[in-house]
Amino acid sequence: MADLHVSKKTIGKLFNEMQNKKFVIPDYQRPYKWNIEKCETLWEDIENFAQTDAKKEADYFLGTIVSYNNNIGSLEIIDGQQRITSFFLLLRSFYKKLEAMPEDDDVKGLKNQLAPCIWDINPISQKVSDKNKIHIESLVATESDNETFHEILKTGEASLDANDNYSKNYLFFKYKCDEYATINPLQWKELCVTILQKCILLPIECDTPETALTIFSTLNDRGMPLSDSDIFKAQIYRSKVTKVERGDFTGTWKDLTAICEQGDFVIDDIFRYYTHILRARNNDKSKEVGLRKFYSESNYSKLKKDGIINEIMELANFWRYVNKDIEPEESNYSISLENRKYIHCLFHYPNEYWRYLLSVFFIKNKDSQRFSDDFLTILKKLLASLVYKFIGAPTVNAIKGDVYQSCISIISHNELIFRINWDEESLQSDLNNHHSSRLSRVLLLMDAYLNPNQKDLISSTSDIEHIFPKKWQNTNYNGWDIEDANQYLDRLGNKMILEKKLNIQAGNGYFGIKKSKYANSKIANVKDLANYPNNDWVKADIEIREINFKKNIINFFKTQLLEL
Repeated sequence: MADLHVSKKTIGKLFNEMQNKKFVIPDYQRPYKWNIEKCETLWEDIENFAQTDAKKEADYFLGTIVSYNNNIGSLEIIDGQQRITSFFLLLRSFYKKLEAMPEDDDVKGLKNQLAPCIWDINPISQKVSDKNKIHIESLVATESDNETFHEILKTGEASLDANDNYSKNYLFFKYKCDEYATINPLQWKELCVTILQKCILLPIECDTPETALTIFSTLNDRGMPLSDSDIFKAQIYRSKVTKVERGDFTGTWKDLTAICEQGDFVIDDIFRYYTHILRARNNDKSKEVGLRKFYSESNYSKLKKDGIINEIMELANFWRYVNKDIEPEESNYSISLENRKYIHCLFHYPNEYWRYLLSVFFIKNKDSQRFSDDFLTILKKLLASLVYKFIGAPTVNAIKGDVYQSCISIISHNELIFRINWDEESLQSDLNNHHSSRLSRVLLLMDAYLNPNQKDLISSTSDIEHIFPKKWQNTNYNGWDIEDANQYLDRLGNKMILEKKLNIQAGNGYFGIKKSKYANSKIANVKDLANYPNNDWVKADIEIREINFKKNIINFFKTQLLEL
């Protein structure tokens, strides 16, 4: 059973207990993110508390701190690093103010209370002998401002021109100390005592980092728990031997973070895609395991191989290009308009397994002069395979094995391997049942892009238009009754992709009026409907349109799947 200790401690007691040891912010933690707004909220809350409830002997609860005792006797902080860091900056600003004041008994007493919270003190003189011996150390990987934080605590100085959060927040606290001391000279010292003796934390000290992480995940409902990539970042950082290597990696990881933010995905996603590249290289088609478990095998040896961060960066650039059309600098590949038509369809596929296959294809072919042509071939076959199988069996399990096998096949032969049991009669029947499913948008986009007159990409914000409208009105539609409306409304022959603005303008109007709105569309299927000779839209029209729709989709499947 895990060993842990929970206690209630004041800021003064908790920080004072760190004599000859330290709070350590581990390398896998995120950088210090508190801004002046958060510090201002903290200051105002404490100031208000000091003037009200503190006078009634109440306490101000600041939350939990989750940590574990590492092998050198320090407390590694798993949860609470932002608050602890901010309080060190706050206490140092108070001490800086005291250093500038004439030393009467009150000032001397406050300094004696504050000093052992920030530094080790001489056990005999009970004074600070060395201000370099601070009680906190940030080891955050990819954070270049760690030393700035340490220097502020040692010297009490910060540059007015600095842009890091440590400096800006320290200068804010210093300004508030000076301001409060000027406006409330009698209450300023009481405020300092209130922070030390009335602000309460609930430290939870664990015996292992795994226990601490589990407790953190259970308690944390405020911020973001540590991601898998935070752990991976630290492991790769630790594997770098020289200061130059670590500096280069720090810069690279910041670039990776920016690329992922611009591409609208997270770093964990890229590492997940990369697992399928590694699996394919090892001919591994076994059941997928959790991301952290996959990389943690053999002491994270997969993350410490040469070239991994370069491939991760290339993969991130590729997916930013796919998602946001931001072309990487100095790349040997391009994504054509035709490529993007099929990618657009895949964006609406009900799961993300297609991304694993495209990631493997990219790493295999990124330097090929035939990238765009080969990419188009793979995209068509992949879309047809995934959609065909999902129509017959709409579950993830129906395609998992084929995806794993195809990843291996792409690495070795640049080909997909999907087990396809072609049955056109069943396909016709199954399509009837997919008019209102998660797959309907994919099918409608496929039909729209298969129109030879569709030259451009369709807007990503386009809607599904019901030609015979959702809000049925028997006064407007001759030949329809409520039962017919319910039966035909969601059939694929009654739907199409339409630009959002035009969809709003068309509304629930009569078909003969809607056609004038359709004429303004840039979607070929919609323009075709704008030229429809009749002003009424009846059951026979939907049936005929659905027959043509199915013929279009099935011909695409035949072309792609019977070649596999």
